[in-house]
Amino acid sequence: MTNPTNNYTVPSVSISTAHTGASTRSNELGMRTMQERAYSKRGEQYLLIKSPPASGKSRALMFIALDKLHNQGLQQAVVVVPERSIGSSFADEPLSQFGFYCDWQVAPEWNLCNAPGIDEPRVAKSKVEAVRKFLGSTDKTLVCTHATFRFAIDELGIEAFDNRLIAIDEFHHVSANPDNRLGSQLSALINRDKVHLVAMTGSYFRGDSEAVLAPAEEAKFETITYTYYEQLNGYRWLKSLDIGYFFYTGPYVNAVNKVLDPTLKTIVHIPNVNARESLKDKEREVNEIMSALGDWHSVDPVTGFHLINTKDGRTLKVADLVDDSDAARRSKVLGALKDPAQKHNRDHVDVIIALGMAKEGFDWIWCEHALTIGYRSSLTEIVQIIGRATRDAEGKERSRFTNLIAEPAAEQAAVAEAVNDMLKAISASLLMEQVLAPRYEFTPKDTGAKEGFDYGPSGYQLGRTNVGVNEGTGQYHVEINGLTTPTTAEATRICKEDLNEVVTSFLQNKTVVERGLFDKENTLPEELTQLHMGKIVRERYPELSVIDQEAVRQHAIAAMNITQQAKLAIAHADANGSDSGQGSTALLVGVRKFVNVRELDIDLIDRINPFDAAYAVLAKAMDEKSLRQVQASIAAKKVSISEDEARELSKRALQFKNERGRLPDINSADAWEKRMAEGVAAFARYRAQAKAAQGQGESENG
Repeated sequence: MTNPTNNYTVPSVSISTAHTGASTRSNELGMRTMQERAYSKRGEQYLLIKSPPASGKSRALMFIALDKLHNQGLQQAVVVVPERSIGSSFADEPLSQFGFYCDWQVAPEWNLCNAPGIDEPRVAKSKVEAVRKFLGSTDKTLVCTHATFRFAIDELGIEAFDNRLIAIDEFHHVSANPDNRLGSQLSALINRDKVHLVAMTGSYFRGDSEAVLAPAEEAKFETITYTYYEQLNGYRWLKSLDIGYFFYTGPYVNAVNKVLDPTLKTIVHIPNVNARESLKDKEREVNEIMSALGDWHSVDPVTGFHLINTKDGRTLKVADLVDDSDAARRSKVLGALKDPAQKHNRDHVDVIIALGMAKEGFDWIWCEHALTIGYRSSLTEIVQIIGRATRDAEGKERSRFTNLIAEPAAEQAAVAEAVNDMLKAISASLLMEQVLAPRYEFTPKDTGAKEGFDYGPSGYQLGRTNVGVNEGTGQYHVEINGLTTPTTAEATRICKEDLNEVVTSFLQNKTVVERGLFDKENTLPEELTQLHMGKIVRERYPELSVIDQEAVRQHAIAAMNITQQAKLAIAHADANGSDSGQGSTALLVGVRKFVNVRELDIDLIDRINPFDAAYAVLAKAMDEKSLRQVQASIAAKKVSISEDEARELSKRALQFKNERGRLPDINSADAWEKRMAEGVAAFARYRAQAKAAQGQGESENG
């Protein structure tokens, strides 16, 4: 039997929006919703703007920077971007035409992203000299790359930037790891405390699971959060977004024509030449992708785009960003794609084929399909690629992201690498599902109705676990019986602002995803929801009290499990032909179905495997024989109770004893009670071994 997804793509995530137009409307100062929200915090010294691609972060920074220069006494603004191509986002803007009191202007000599030469130490000397001249001038704004900024601080010292605004775009490139140079320099700037910082990112997490900022530094930032849900729901045109994976067998070029629709505006990202999926011949790969679109005709002499004749008589314009053999031709293609006169011309280009380009900061509003071949090691990179397809544009009602993943071949003896790729793709789709979902506000049962929330036809009811929605803010209020509430301002902030980051750490844990998806028979849900998520929270927020750590853990697992269970409820309703709600109400209907059937409490949530819905999708998307082989390979890994896990199980056992007046029974029929008892026994063995080792060491020393 052939792989079922050689016939169709299974979307793992699908969101439909209300397309209210709210996120694209401007106020009297020319600010959209997110920009207005950010501007209201312009007086803060340290600002962190977490907002999706296309929400207007660049212009939000312009408004804030101009206020700091004109009204807050700062000398200059330095805007720092990860790569030169993004520098164009901070070019001159006539803001006064739309109601603001002045314009954003960057003199040509101070936009160092336009200066020739790549950012490496030899070339950077001239750019660092330009930064030095700017700091000594009376001009107000400079734009440079992260690399130039790093070199400038190394050369000039952090004190050279005193009394200036430093704005870091794509802030997820920074890391709290001491080896991250930009992260170390930012720490020095924060410790000196003589600059203002604005950090902007569409994905406040890193692909390598390192923290972006140390907790003490992060606490100094005022956070402005604008969610994907708010952004997409407020669009005028875009109504739905699908995210899915397509498993293929054999060379990927043979599967491309199954998912590459010539009628959709598409960005295709081919795999790196060192990737397992690569054919090690990028020119051939591009040619085969173009062949899947139609018959090659010629090259447009003005733009450098390939012209492809399709079977239905159209001519497609294809931009090849992979071929770097001719610098002049590549420059022509890039110039044509960046041509501001063509930004609103839907017919300018039809397909872009790229390798390392056209990701973060790349602005092609007409993109309807982001097709990525091969897994990406960084969840951040996948979020950025999806962002290419989520721009709002006239007539564009639907967009999609498809990840082409090599299915582990049934005849392979070793499937570890293929399984790892697959786990990355599934983790990415689950993360995006969480990112795209509305923000939850969880409270214990019977805390009362919240202003602005609609609790359905019957209204708020005491004694029930209520669910309310605020259409204006895109928030859901969900009551959970037995929920631990945070006791400090920082823990409360984390529960409101940082749950996606906690869930990301959970999904980046390979053991968690492996066991949760493919070894469900041998893995208790509580091992995932309590032990693994608990460990992640403790390591991420060591400064919080035990009660606040438990509150964060419960909020994070509730956000993930309620989204997943709502998705299952919707799928079940659809399969039975019943109405599961339309547009942006579908998820709410799913949440209500789940809550009303179960009467929600935290113990119930902890007893749900967070990967149930993902497995249901995977079972449809994969060949059954391959799926069984993957399950067998994961289950074959022997997992003993580690000392850390034994310690945590012992803590849970003590909590069990306090609630029930007895310790867990190792012969109990309840699997979780039995597991806690096994943890207590294992922890006792670890302690006995440590004591024996210590005694032997003392006798040897004696």
